[in-house]
Amino acid sequence: MENTNPYAEIQAQILAAALDEVSFSGWTPKTLQLAVQNADVDADMALLAFPDGVAGLIKCFSKAGDQAMQAHLPDAEGLKIRERISRAVMARLQADAPHRDAARRAAAWLSVPGRQALAGRLLFASAHHMWHWAGDTATDYNYYSKRTILSGVIATTRVVWFDDDSEDLAATRGFLDRRIDNVMQFEKTKAKVTKMTAQMQADGSGFADVLTKLAQWRFGSKAE
Repeated sequence: MENTNPYAEIQAQILAAALDEVSFSGWTPKTLQLAVQNADVDADMALLAFPDGVAGLIKCFSKAGDQAMQAHLPDAEGLKIRERISRAVMARLQADAPHRDAARRAAAWLSVPGRQALAGRLLFASAHHMWHWAGDTATDYNYYSKRTILSGVIATTRVVWFDDDSEDLAATRGFLDRRIDNVMQFEKTKAKVTKMTAQMQADGSGFADVLTKLAQWRFGSKAE
């Protein structure tokens, strides 16, 4: 049976009210308190909805952005993998576009020491939704490596997006394209190394032989 959140509606009401205050007060306990009052929600009920305070409010904000992204992504059929990822990242940014200042302030809140673990979980969740839409079905270590790498792409692209006033977000799109190029190159290199190592293991080559072959492939000359 699918688990449902009994406080989802209350959380959405409070978040909507909070977004009107964040630009003035930031993501603070005061903002949460004012949001509860403005949403006309009982204080005890608000505590049940957000037992971890501002952290819970930011989690709700991130989840809402992920849901908006998923709702606006097209059918991925026929798109190459890099185009799928590019579209997904841009769709996630566009989901936050009406509240870019709130997103910027949320990133600043999450950058404080002690909060990075939460930031990582939220990025990983966004990356997971993107890969799921893109059709990824990995269940081995690739499941985690793909989402971890994409989390880094999302985080750095958001930093550019926060201050991007170029037409049609050209600066952000260009940066994202370059980051995806880097990731694709890494994946190609990893695939070559994995194939080479597997072949050498099948041939009975030792670790020193593996390093020698890798050096030859990397530098294009015989390793000394």
